[in-house]
Amino acid sequence: MSSPADAIPRVAHDVERLCQNIGIAIQGKSEVIRQVVTCLLAEGHLLLEDVPGTGKTSLARALASSISLSWHRIQFTPDLLPSDVTGVSIYNQASGRFEFKRGPVFAHIVLADEINRASPKTQSALLEVMEEGTLSTDGEVYRMARPFMVVATQNPIDMEGTYVLPEAQLDRFLMKVTVGYPSFESEAEILRTQKSGSTATTLQPVLSAADVTAMIDIVRRVEVAPALEQYIVAVTTATRSMSELRLGVSPRGSLALLRAARAWAAASGRPYVVPEDVKAMAPVVLAHRVILQPDAELQGRTGTELVARAVQSVPVPRAVSA
Repeated sequence: MSSPADAIPRVAHDVERLCQNIGIAIQGKSEVIRQVVTCLLAEGHLLLEDVPGTGKTSLARALASSISLSWHRIQFTPDLLPSDVTGVSIYNQASGRFEFKRGPVFAHIVLADEINRASPKTQSALLEVMEEGTLSTDGEVYRMARPFMVVATQNPIDMEGTYVLPEAQLDRFLMKVTVGYPSFESEAEILRTQKSGSTATTLQPVLSAADVTAMIDIVRRVEVAPALEQYIVAVTTATRSMSELRLGVSPRGSLALLRAARAWAAASGRPYVVPEDVKAMAPVVLAHRVILQPDAELQGRTGTELVARAVQSVPVPRAVSA
């Protein structure tokens, strides 16, 4: 087996190819695209939150179209049942037994569109699948294919008829990313290139599922020095003592930040993690894992702002700084 140092240049090259291909359909969002690809390489799940029309669904479709793998889109609605997501057992008269018909969750990439419009019971149907990569039903355990990623979208503005994702489920998402409005130039480019329809569905794959799985395995071997592990713990611990927060980052958040930092380092062409990787990933990995005090919310504070303050409060380990 080759060392990570030998394989990392190939990972960085393939990440660049994938980002450029997605960028054909999603203009002016190179940083967001890179975060999405990093989430995939860290074997995490992604929550895209923004107002309608900013390209959340198109971004997820562009990612799926850029890799030769299976993907399914689930439109979450209040009447959606858990079995509509996971699958259902159907009685086969010919064999005289129940047979499990797999639902749309059985795919490499699952797009859960407007996830907060489904009932909590249906939302929770994804919990085991997202956390364990398995689905248990009728005494059988089904394992998801690799790579496996849930990309969920939600609109933070129109909350009527929605069910807010509980903290336990938010914690299952490795990253929460906001797409944001494009720049003037990027929006003009969107009008020029997509006036005949979205280009996300016409993208050609540049990588296979096997390619991505191999990249994930390499990312797992990216070196993290003990000083960096302590730095990550110091950052997450800092959130637990902030007066503006009712709940700080849990140990699961520390593990998530470690995984994301490894993937970001590999995508940047390094076989080891540096403090800048942790700083780059902290806002998108940790901000949705904290709960603000009511008075902090009234003052306009945000999780992203408070996580950034926690990062700034922790001294950078000198021995491993870039």
